[in-house]
Amino acid sequence: MVSLSNIDPGITEEYLCRHPENLYLERKSVGGVGRNKLKPSKLASEIIGMLNADGGVIVLGLADDGGADDLNLIPHEQLLQYEKVCQNFISPAADVKLEKVNLQSGELIYLYHVGQNYENMYEQKDSHHVFKRVGDSNYGPLDNQEVDNLRHDKSLRRFEDQVVEDFDPNDIDIQTLQSYKDHLCYEGDLDDLLIKRNLALKKDGKMKYRNSAILLFSKDPDKYIPSSYVRYVRYEGSEQGVGRNYNVTKDERLEGNIPNLINKTKGFMTNALGDFYFLNMKTGRFERVPEYPEDAWLEGVVNALYHRSYNLQGNCVYIKHFDDRLEISNSGPLPAQVTVENIKEQRFSRNPRIGRVLFESGYVRELNEGVKRIFSSMAQSMLPTPIYKDDNDIVTLILENKVARNRRAISASVKDTISSNWTNYNDTEQKILSYIMRHSEPTMKEIAENIGVSVRYTRACVNKLVANGILDRLSEKTRDKNAKYVFKRI
Repeated sequence: MVSLSNIDPGITEEYLCRHPENLYLERKSVGGVGRNKLKPSKLASEIIGMLNADGGVIVLGLADDGGADDLNLIPHEQLLQYEKVCQNFISPAADVKLEKVNLQSGELIYLYHVGQNYENMYEQKDSHHVFKRVGDSNYGPLDNQEVDNLRHDKSLRRFEDQVVEDFDPNDIDIQTLQSYKDHLCYEGDLDDLLIKRNLALKKDGKMKYRNSAILLFSKDPDKYIPSSYVRYVRYEGSEQGVGRNYNVTKDERLEGNIPNLINKTKGFMTNALGDFYFLNMKTGRFERVPEYPEDAWLEGVVNALYHRSYNLQGNCVYIKHFDDRLEISNSGPLPAQVTVENIKEQRFSRNPRIGRVLFESGYVRELNEGVKRIFSSMAQSMLPTPIYKDDNDIVTLILENKVARNRRAISASVKDTISSNWTNYNDTEQKILSYIMRHSEPTMKEIAENIGVSVRYTRACVNKLVANGILDRLSEKTRDKNAKYVFKRI
């Protein structure tokens, strides 16, 4: 394909007209006449959004479907306003190059090549509104808190692009880098690939590696960027004890570059997490299922490594494993436009250099699809909705499974008895067994309310299951309305 641009040789007509809009590409039609025409201020907001993100190209004169307006037909005064949009509407002065090119069929379009800048935050001159490109659209104007978070994000991106002067090229993990190159079907050499992806540069004939390259492709990132590892801690019980109550049963440190860390953590967690039994209401059989769905915890780990604030050294990615929950945390805070309330729907990208490589390598899905997968996989496993917390610049994902331990504790003989007699239990007895499977140590009242049966009839059914050696009553009192019920432990 023939390039249309003298500034970016990778830009072809096919790319501009047919490629889906994304973080780096936006098409803008100039519209019609009067109120329908594109206002320069609107164009400015799109440019500001890219300046505050990761740069890219804005194509003026193409509609969303790739149809051309032909700027040759636009009045000269209107074109002058578009040409001076940066000088008239954007502060501070921005690295935006305007290139006028013609499509093969002759239509004139403008290309605004928006440079990357991690030093400045850009705004509209008149209103001081701040925008940020997120995914394939412009977000804003940002509120005060989002502006503060954007400033923080800018500092993180500066860190991602910083060159590590004392990095030893022998510390590059050639095998992992070659695997990435093969995945892309890239025909150049490894150094060219790193330069193309802005992970390195050449200075005085020598390769200089950025922090992003070290995190992705060095043998030991922690040698240059402290705390760039994952730490897994297993606690006995559901609280973190200290002193006499210290309850850590396992403490593991997983090291390596991000692709290898993902693979190592996946293997480790597969063994560390247990299984429990789920009672199939149709068959009465106990089916073995994972303690937590892999799609949920693995996406949580990948997102933590991707979105971590690596400039806040001393805070590794933590995985805390309790009896009733899994907590995956990384240094934050959340990106500018993201809150714990909208994280499921809001698109965001922190550490874009790292994110691009992980996306191209197949480790992450573009534009926050991974977060949606965490929620959906937990729902499919009939587990509680994931919880996100953002406290003291630490972002934590909490996956709950309060009854996993209870389910694992059911003896084989009790499981066999229930399965072999399932068709002999009445509807209420089946519902009672299912409810106790899903809820740890409920009372008689709780069971009755949740299965929709009177307490009196529920008591009769529960007492029958106790007498048959299926359930245990956890109370020494003859009359105790708060007595709890569990599967008999043999």
